[in-house]
Amino acid sequence: MTRKHAIVDAEPHLIISHGSDFFGQDRHSLKSLISLAPYASNAFSWNDQKAVAPLVQALENPTARTIPAEDAAVFSEQLLKVSRSRHLKPAVASLARALADAAARAADAGEPWEWLEES
Repeated sequence: MTRKHAIVDAEPHLIISHGSDFFGQDRHSLKSLISLAPYASNAFSWNDQKAVAPLVQALENPTARTIPAEDAAVFSEQLLKVSRSRHLKPAVASLARALADAAARAADAGEPWEWLEES
Protein backbone atom coordinates (compact mmCIF):
# COMPACT_ATOMS: atom_id res chain seq x y z
CA MET A 1 0.00 0.00 0.00
CA THR A 2 1.42 3.38 -0.94
CA ARG A 3 1.02 6.58 0.93
CA LYS A 4 0.78 10.10 -0.31
CA HIS A 5 3.46 12.29 1.21
CA ALA A 6 2.18 14.94 3.61
CA ILE A 7 4.84 17.44 2.61
CA VAL A 8 4.29 19.12 -0.73
CA ASP A 9 6.28 21.79 -2.48
CA ALA A 10 5.12 25.36 -2.08
CA GLU A 11 3.16 26.69 -4.99
CA PRO A 12 4.68 29.74 -6.71
CA HIS A 13 2.74 32.92 -6.13
CA LEU A 14 2.84 36.69 -6.57
CA ILE A 15 2.82 39.31 -3.86
CA ILE A 16 0.53 42.14 -4.93
CA SER A 17 1.09 45.59 -3.43
CA HIS A 18 -1.70 47.71 -1.93
CA GLY A 19 -3.44 44.59 -0.67
CA SER A 20 -5.78 44.17 2.25
CA ASP A 21 -3.57 42.57 4.89
CA PHE A 22 -1.66 44.32 7.68
CA PHE A 23 1.41 44.86 5.50
CA GLY A 24 -0.60 46.12 2.51
CA GLN A 25 0.04 43.02 0.44
CA ASP A 26 -1.95 40.16 -1.02
CA ARG A 27 -0.58 36.78 -2.08
CA HIS A 28 -2.13 35.01 -5.06
CA SER A 29 -0.94 31.81 -6.68
CA LEU A 30 0.21 31.96 -10.27
CA LYS A 31 -2.24 29.20 -11.09
CA SER A 32 -5.22 31.24 -9.87
CA LEU A 33 -4.11 34.37 -11.74
CA ILE A 34 -3.66 32.41 -14.96
CA SER A 35 -7.09 30.83 -14.52
CA LEU A 36 -8.63 34.32 -14.18
CA ALA A 37 -7.45 35.39 -17.67
CA PRO A 38 -10.21 33.67 -19.72
CA TYR A 39 -12.89 35.08 -17.42
CA ALA A 40 -11.42 38.56 -17.88
CA SER A 41 -11.49 38.13 -21.63
CA ASN A 42 -15.05 36.76 -21.71
CA ALA A 43 -16.47 39.50 -19.48
CA PHE A 44 -16.07 42.05 -22.27
CA SER A 45 -17.65 42.31 -25.69
CA TRP A 46 -15.72 41.74 -28.89
CA ASN A 47 -15.43 45.51 -29.43
CA ASP A 48 -13.74 45.98 -26.04
CA GLN A 49 -11.16 43.19 -26.46
CA LYS A 50 -8.47 45.65 -27.57
CA ALA A 51 -8.94 47.74 -24.43
CA VAL A 52 -8.83 44.75 -22.08
CA ALA A 53 -5.88 43.06 -23.84
CA PRO A 54 -3.19 44.46 -21.48
CA LEU A 55 -5.04 43.09 -18.45
CA VAL A 56 -5.55 39.69 -20.07
CA GLN A 57 -1.89 39.53 -21.08
CA ALA A 58 -0.80 40.41 -17.53
CA LEU A 59 -3.00 37.64 -16.13
CA GLU A 60 -1.91 35.07 -18.72
CA ASN A 61 1.75 35.76 -17.95
CA PRO A 62 1.87 36.74 -14.26
CA THR A 63 5.42 37.88 -13.61
CA ALA A 64 7.02 40.59 -11.53
CA ARG A 65 5.99 43.96 -12.93
CA THR A 66 5.32 47.54 -11.97
CA ILE A 67 2.06 48.97 -13.27
CA PRO A 68 1.79 52.78 -13.35
CA ALA A 69 -1.03 54.39 -11.35
CA GLU A 70 -2.93 55.41 -14.50
CA ASP A 71 -2.94 51.84 -15.80
CA ALA A 72 -3.83 50.54 -12.33
CA ALA A 73 -6.97 52.71 -12.40
CA VAL A 74 -7.99 51.20 -15.74
CA PHE A 75 -7.21 47.66 -14.53
CA SER A 76 -9.28 48.32 -11.42
CA GLU A 77 -12.36 49.24 -13.44
CA GLN A 78 -11.91 46.24 -15.73
CA LEU A 79 -11.38 43.80 -12.86
CA LEU A 80 -14.41 45.19 -11.07
CA LYS A 81 -16.49 44.45 -14.17
CA VAL A 82 -15.03 40.94 -14.28
CA SER A 83 -15.90 40.35 -10.61
CA ARG A 84 -19.50 41.36 -11.28
CA SER A 85 -19.94 38.96 -14.21
CA ARG A 86 -23.12 37.02 -13.88
CA HIS A 87 -22.08 33.39 -14.12
CA LEU A 88 -18.75 33.65 -12.32
CA LYS A 89 -17.86 31.21 -9.56
CA PRO A 90 -17.56 32.84 -6.13
CA ALA A 91 -13.84 32.05 -5.72
CA VAL A 92 -12.98 33.57 -9.09
CA ALA A 93 -15.18 36.60 -8.42
CA SER A 94 -13.50 37.21 -5.06
CA LEU A 95 -10.05 37.00 -6.66
CA ALA A 96 -11.04 39.53 -9.32
CA ARG A 97 -12.53 41.79 -6.64
CA ALA A 98 -9.39 41.58 -4.46
CA LEU A 99 -7.22 42.53 -7.43
CA ALA A 100 -9.60 45.36 -8.36
CA ASP A 101 -9.49 46.74 -4.82
CA ALA A 102 -5.68 46.60 -4.70
CA ALA A 103 -5.40 48.32 -8.08
CA ALA A 104 -7.86 51.01 -6.97
CA ARG A 105 -5.88 51.66 -3.77
CA ALA A 106 -2.68 52.03 -5.79
CA ALA A 107 -4.36 54.40 -8.26
CA ASP A 108 -5.93 56.48 -5.49
CA ALA A 109 -2.56 56.83 -3.78
CA GLY A 110 -0.92 57.78 -7.08
CA GLU A 111 1.62 55.02 -6.60
CA PRO A 112 2.59 52.21 -8.97
CA TRP A 113 0.91 48.85 -8.47
CA GLU A 114 3.64 46.26 -8.00
CA TRP A 115 3.60 42.51 -8.55
CA LEU A 116 6.54 40.69 -6.96
CA GLU A 117 7.43 37.04 -7.47
CA GLU A 118 7.94 34.75 -4.53
CA SER A 119 8.06 30.99 -4.66
